[in-house]
This record gives sequence, structure tokens and C-alpha cells, in this order.
Amino acid sequence: MDSTATTPQSPATPEVPMAVSDQQNTALLDDTLTFLTASTPTNAGPQGLVEIERWEAVLASTERPGLAKIKQGLHQLNLLLSDAKSPTHDIAEVLATLGAETAKVAEEAGGDYSTPLNNLSKLLIKASSSLSR
Repeated sequence: MDSTATTPQSPATPEVPMAVSDQQNTALLDDTLTFLTASTPTNAGPQGLVEIERWEAVLASTERPGLAKIKQGLHQLNLLLSDAKSPTHDIAEVLATLGAETAKVAEEAGGDYSTPLNNLSKLLIKASSSLSR
């Protein structure tokens, strides 16, 4: 075997959006509400990042319009929380924006999602307020 021969590369795995059922969406929403109710923004730690990554994956798979600001906000929040030196004010600002955008989505959602999304919106805004103090 020639040590200068190129190593065969395996083909890149194409990113296929995952299919997410209503039941999975509901479970994620319930998990997030439980998480936000049980913890404060200052002690959320790594579990907060896990929740954000779960939401990013789910929202990446949806073709529903009107979620661009939420997707962008989650990405920003993930970056901020990954850096221990991120200013608290910046995190609070992103949480407030996510809360406001979630309220908009809740208005349009209707059905079984409206109430939990409104609750999520309130919890995000509450977390933002507690960080702003």
C-alpha cells in the first residue's frame, strides 16, 4: 500500500429534515415548559442548551412560515449561553424577543398549541425580566 495514496472519502451524509409528529411537538413543548418552570435562568446550565438544540432541530424541519425570527433567536441564544462571558443583558434581550415572537405564533397556532405557546411566551419573558434585574 502506498502511503502517499489518497484516502477514499465517504460521501457526505445529506441532511434530511426529520419528520416531527404532533405528539413529538407536544412532548417537546411540555418538556420545555416544565424545564422553564422548574429552573431559573441563572442555574439552567447545560440542560438549557439541550432544550435549545432540540428546538433548533425541530424548527429546522418545519416549513411553517413565520418562524425565521424564532430560529434566529434560538441560534443567538445558543451562542450566548455557550460562552460564559456573554453579557446577561444580551441573553435577556434575546429571551424577550423569543417571548414576543412565540406570542405571535401562539395567536396564529390555535387548537391545542395556543395555550402552551402562550405559557412558553410568558415564561421566556419572565426569564428575560429576571435576568435584567
